[in-house]
Amino acid sequence: MLDLTVKYLKEQYKINDETLDLYSKAMEDIKGEFEIYDEIREYNQFKVLKALQEERISDSHFTNSSGYGYGDIGRDSLDKVYARIFNCESALVRPHFVNGTHAIGAALFGNLRPKDTLLTVTGTPYDTLHNIIGIEVEENIGSLKDYGVNYKQIDLKDGYFDLDKIAYELKNDPSIKMVHMQRSTGYGWRNSFNIKDLEVAISHIKSIRQDVIVFVDNCYGEFIETLEPTDVGADLIAGSLIKNIGGGIAPTGGYIAGKEECVVQSSYRLTIPGIGGECGSTFGVMRSFYQGLFLAPHVAMEAVKGAVFCARIMELAGFEVLPKYNHRRSDIIQAVKFGNEEKLIAFCKGIQKGSPIDSFVECEPWDMPGYKDQVIMAAGAFIQGSSIELSADAPIREPYIAYLQGGLTFDHAKLGIMIALSKVLEIK
Repeated sequence: MLDLTVKYLKEQYKINDETLDLYSKAMEDIKGEFEIYDEIREYNQFKVLKALQEERISDSHFTNSSGYGYGDIGRDSLDKVYARIFNCESALVRPHFVNGTHAIGAALFGNLRPKDTLLTVTGTPYDTLHNIIGIEVEENIGSLKDYGVNYKQIDLKDGYFDLDKIAYELKNDPSIKMVHMQRSTGYGWRNSFNIKDLEVAISHIKSIRQDVIVFVDNCYGEFIETLEPTDVGADLIAGSLIKNIGGGIAPTGGYIAGKEECVVQSSYRLTIPGIGGECGSTFGVMRSFYQGLFLAPHVAMEAVKGAVFCARIMELAGFEVLPKYNHRRSDIIQAVKFGNEEKLIAFCKGIQKGSPIDSFVECEPWDMPGYKDQVIMAAGAFIQGSSIELSADAPIREPYIAYLQGGLTFDHAKLGIMIALSKVLEIK
């Protein structure tokens, strides 16, 4: 780091010497990791570019439809671009999805019927899905459970799919219609599932029951490897445009992709049967969607670099991290275990202080809709709640784990992390 930069960090951001020393050590350790991720970024950039070229995208696709939105060529062509990128039959990319959970919910409700069973094979799903499924909640109004859809869960075995239990359930319960996999860690303490892991599990499932829909929650995972779940047999995936695939530019929205029949059923839940994806004006966001997608492979890897740096510097500071800095990643999330509520909150407040937006406010734990525990969220972002921008959040529960994600640029990510670590090191 240049002496001028060190001086600036000390004077303007009050970064202490201990943090700066750890920074130098961490940067030296992670150089080799960046080379690996740069190769993945390059491949995915070419893949996205080819999809845009094959669909002959021009500025005429940056549409601004109104009313019903019939014949919106920008919207319909973007669906085709996504289908090419994900190597699947169909896609539904819409600003009408309010978040990734909404897209996941449409996929679940669209493809499950009363007396069907949803089988989750990656342990307890992310907190916001509990209300959708109807697990661990006081009221089940509008949930899958309320509609008569059953739920079964198989926990992980040593951090991996319990293939024997999966086989047992599939063979003995013909009501299982869909198998749900969560690629990312969520609020768990485990590594994300890489594409090879998913391929083995999907192949195992399909060898037993071809009729079962394999659905992968792909949030935080797009463009982190050269393949996606649909490349290795997943029937359906869903995610958020204010995470990886929106490139930090898409202002809202989500996507569903996979087999045409499954996507169409999902579209009927987003709108209504008989209309599906054929309606829906796009409010002038199509240019942002296309440009964000084009930038997404680069931006996603900037976030990964921030996560790798966070893993190494926090480990050098004495904290337990998952994944390790040199572990191959399949999402952008970095978990840091503090074992102390005060240090956890200090870390999140530090990330907020290092944000370009709302850096002057302090985030506090609060009762956030969709979560069982109080949650603290640091997210000083240009797009509200965008977790491809540098952010950190944590449920206020033992063992007090913070989940860091995002960073449109690596420079910003490492600065935010250094500010956060400096605040943590002040607590003795």
